[in-house]
Amino acid sequence: MTMNKKMIEILQIASISLIWVLFTGIAVWIVNLIKESIRLHDAPDASVAISIVAILIFLVLASVLTYVFIGLRKGRKEEKETETNPVPG
Repeated sequence: MTMNKKMIEILQIASISLIWVLFTGIAVWIVNLIKESIRLHDAPDASVAISIVAILIFLVLASVLTYVFIGLRKGRKEEKETETNPVPG
């Protein structure tokens, strides 16, 4: 069973969209937790450090996923161009 290229492209776009929604949700949630800890006069040192690391990790993961999918799409476009316009040799 093979998936057509359009379905794969739709799944890739959905995956990229979902990872960025996840990243945005996590970032907003962590920022709200930091604000709450400051409001409650909690010790924000550890929570801020852990939060910054967590936000950066999710940012890197979302960026890598986006970079890979964009690279795959560019590779497919180049394949289509070489199939339709073969280089005379």
